[in-house]
Amino acid sequence: MASNRTVPAESARSTTASAIGFSVVLGGLAAGVFFLLWTNPRSGHWQQGYDPLGHWWMSTATAALPVLVLLGAMAILRLKAHLAAAAGLLTALAVAVLLFHMPVRLALTAASYGAGYGLFPIFWIVLPVVFLYDLTVKAGTFATLQQSLASITDDSRLQLLLIAFALGAFFEGAAGFGAPVAICGAILISLGFRPLHAAGLSLLGNTAPVAFGSLGIPIVALQGITGFNILLLTRTVSTLLFVFCLLIPFWLVWVFAGFRRMLEVWPPILAASLTYGCVQLLMGVFLGPTLVNMAAASSTIVVLIGFLRFWKPQRTLNAACEEITGQHRHSSEQQPGSVFRAWMPWLVLCTVLLAWGIPPFTHFLDAHTTLKFTVTGLDREIERMPPVVAHPTAEAAVFTLNWLSATGSAILLGALLAGLLLGFGPVTLAREFCRSLFNIRYAMATMAAMLAIGYVTRYCGLDATLGLAFARTGRLYPFFGTLIGWLGVASTGSDTASNVLFGSLQVTTAQQIGVSPILMASANSAGGVMGKMISAPSIVVASTATETYGQEGSILRFVFLHSLALACLAGVIVYLMAYVHPFTRLVAR
Repeated sequence: MASNRTVPAESARSTTASAIGFSVVLGGLAAGVFFLLWTNPRSGHWQQGYDPLGHWWMSTATAALPVLVLLGAMAILRLKAHLAAAAGLLTALAVAVLLFHMPVRLALTAASYGAGYGLFPIFWIVLPVVFLYDLTVKAGTFATLQQSLASITDDSRLQLLLIAFALGAFFEGAAGFGAPVAICGAILISLGFRPLHAAGLSLLGNTAPVAFGSLGIPIVALQGITGFNILLLTRTVSTLLFVFCLLIPFWLVWVFAGFRRMLEVWPPILAASLTYGCVQLLMGVFLGPTLVNMAAASSTIVVLIGFLRFWKPQRTLNAACEEITGQHRHSSEQQPGSVFRAWMPWLVLCTVLLAWGIPPFTHFLDAHTTLKFTVTGLDREIERMPPVVAHPTAEAAVFTLNWLSATGSAILLGALLAGLLLGFGPVTLAREFCRSLFNIRYAMATMAAMLAIGYVTRYCGLDATLGLAFARTGRLYPFFGTLIGWLGVASTGSDTASNVLFGSLQVTTAQQIGVSPILMASANSAGGVMGKMISAPSIVVASTATETYGQEGSILRFVFLHSLALACLAGVIVYLMAYVHPFTRLVAR
């Protein structure tokens, strides 16, 4: 994120070249859009087709092209995210119009709709987080923050566990939509973690909590699509994720420090994982999805801090994994007032997010301030067709501008209050906000383009084509059906969106092959959380928050194999629960 630093001439030339290249790409895109509109002015009611080439494998390969171009451009060609996103968007539009025969106006309208969603609410979350971070840097409070965290533990492995896993889960439960990755990545950097590691580890830590993010919105959306009892869905998802609640903390520290160094701190890791997993399971089984994350995360933070008051590792490692045993990094001269000042911005943020997360208050704000706009020319103009859904279903397209109840608005209010308490005046706050916006201008364009890809994919039916390919796996469907959820989140960046897109497909296919529809609907959400760390929007949020914008390909390579391995493990667990006794008894009925 922004800090007062001098940009070398080489970096400036690179930035200029990147800006010119991006302008050329946008100009080409605009010219292509104008040409398509001119040559194909008609649009109208349109039904999705999932095998336009007449061979399912060819149609599937074609449907995968936008995602392959996007991820390949970042991971293999190492293009900056905005250029990769532009290439992916051009590919998506070409595939949709030329091969899947989507009317041009519908394709362009879907892209515009997605771009709007990328700016609000996704970018609207990242911008105020960056703004808050910039204010704390300008106020000079991060050194004190680092020392106060070191007073809990000097060991970077345990700091990572506390921040990326426990605190990240709290922010996921309260806000979601990238907020935990942005906030935790910023805090990890303040503790000395390398920016690239801070980004990748924040993404990896924000895995198990995703299914219950934003006060359980993904499960609420899944219930709305499938019609199943929400408590049954919550129980099944909690059961599926219990293993990962136990596993992710160990996996996180292992990735950071190595297996042997992870074993040196296994007692607090076990305490944190058991606390989080058990509370999440109990909350999910008995109370539903709303407060699962916040209760589990709060309990884990309390248990972990209490545990570390009585237990210390034999060896202490810093953020570079260098041994610093016996060195006292926190000063005994640290004043309580300075500690409070360092933590105050984040406490204010937590307080505001908690207030915004209270359902009656949120509903009140929604009822009185939310604006909804029907996307003319797209709303109910496209029909999703069997076997993806039971009967032809018109796709809605309504842009919701919940400008006050949005998570980003809560973060902005928290940042403004914190800035005033830090002693900044209105003029300084306005100037710093504009500077933060300027510093992440490329991230803004990238998020708009990436969400545009996701919406073209959705409204064209490319996602359904990929899902139907997995549905051909017969008895192995419980495994591959879980990967549908993973693919859905990887391509859209949202477990909620994945549940909306594939919930009906999961239920229909499960009924056809004779496994529990509740299990497969839940597997879509549980498998989807493993795809969160490789979704393009999440990676851009992480790179922006950790000042590694332009290194999205490196972040993707850092987390991709972990994401795939965890998704496959989730698929194995779902397969066991579908067919193998006594695991079948774990399925909610």
